Amino acid sequence: MEKQRTLSKSIIILGLFSFITSLSGESTNLALPTISRALAITNNQATWIVQIGLITTTILLVAFGHLGDVLSKELIFLVGGLLFTIGSLVNGLAPTFVLLLFGRVIQAIGSAMIMANSIGLTTEYSTPETRGKTLAVISMFISVGSISGPALGGVILSVFSWRWIYLINVPLGLIFSYLGFKTFTIPKFTKELLEAPLKEANWLGQGIFSVGIIVLSLSSLFFQDMQARYLVGSLAFVGGAALTVFSFIQDDHSKSPWISPSVLRNKRFMLSMFALFLAMLTNVASNILLPFYLQSFNGVNPLISGLVMVLQSVVMLVISPIAGRLSDKIGSSKLIISGLIVLIFSQIGYTFYPLSINWLLILLPILLNGVGMGLFLSPNNSLAMSFVEKHFTGVAGSLTSFFRTIGMSLGISIASAVLFAQLPGVRYITPKLGVTFIQAFHNVFWVMAALAVLCLVLSVYAISSDKNKAK
Repeated sequence: MEKQRTLSKSIIILGLFSFITSLSGESTNLALPTISRALAITNNQATWIVQIGLITTTILLVAFGHLGDVLSKELIFLVGGLLFTIGSLVNGLAPTFVLLLFGRVIQAIGSAMIMANSIGLTTEYSTPETRGKTLAVISMFISVGSISGPALGGVILSVFSWRWIYLINVPLGLIFSYLGFKTFTIPKFTKELLEAPLKEANWLGQGIFSVGIIVLSLSSLFFQDMQARYLVGSLAFVGGAALTVFSFIQDDHSKSPWISPSVLRNKRFMLSMFALFLAMLTNVASNILLPFYLQSFNGVNPLISGLVMVLQSVVMLVISPIAGRLSDKIGSSKLIISGLIVLIFSQIGYTFYPLSINWLLILLPILLNGVGMGLFLSPNNSLAMSFVEKHFTGVAGSLTSFFRTIGMSLGISIASAVLFAQLPGVRYITPKLGVTFIQAFHNVFWVMAALAVLCLVLSVYAISSDKNKAK
């Protein structure tokens, strides 16, 4: 009984940190138009407040997952909580755009440490029979954070300064960190035990990977400037992607790889990860563009805008635990495929957004988006983790967070590039853009619908491969 209570407390701590990171991310998305005006930066520049955090997290996720496996998942996780809190404080006090970006980097390092180990810890604290349900509990905390982010952010932006969307994380982060250090058991380390994994790590591969991700992410800038240098942007995109892929190959052949070869060569696990990558890439476009459509283009106040964006997270909060329980009973395959079909229809729904407010046309795609992601995420994570041996759950969990985060990062880059490439010279989205903006907005979601179809095809192939393997 005492062990069960300890495990329950541990899951709650994991959930609370998932909540606070999700809360901050969603609040930031909503606040971008406000921060853009407050710091006198363009709407395009404002998206980098989100981007720089995602890039930093993406670069470090695998490394922190590996260190969690060889040192202590609990230690890395809790240090991440403290860094996230410090970063939030810097963000809230930052007087300039550059210092805000610096604070976002600190916050993102903490997020990477949290995300890289949360799924691995959750998997360790559950059994194969309850894995889907436990992962669904974490998804519920994320959904609550996603709900609270736009709702709370809308209230803050309507009444107080945008800085409070970050400063509110400071007391929460300190409380959750205190509870975490009281709950988790952290092994004692000698200097030698701490130094050995760091000296033996594949830092060359980490460097190649970091450069690849940065170049890949920055490539979108060449599509968005007034000259729209498509050739340079395309070369940067291909070059960054090539370096990123090469870093995995280099790591696979190194003496001390960040990712265990048995995980990287696990075809079924990796197929599930690529499906997750495409789903997150598709999903994030609406999260980043809706605040501009609602607030900047249609003049909706931040509070109403936040409540509208809450709908997706509310639906996910309802659907995720149901999907998690069903995946334990009937398997994940049908839920994954159903979720992706609904996701495709949601992206098509965004292409019918009107020039002026029509709440039915606006809310229906958001609702479908929540249903699709709610049906997909927990079953896909459960299926993916079932392919991995228990002692590799840390790095496998970090890879799950990695593909989720890089999907979001590239999704923002692609959505921003497609939108602003069609709006050359536009610094701020305003109602005066009229049909020009709406057509550009629609085209973004036709691209996202196509990527969702690709995700469905990949998932069907992964599931059929799994069934053939079972036979």
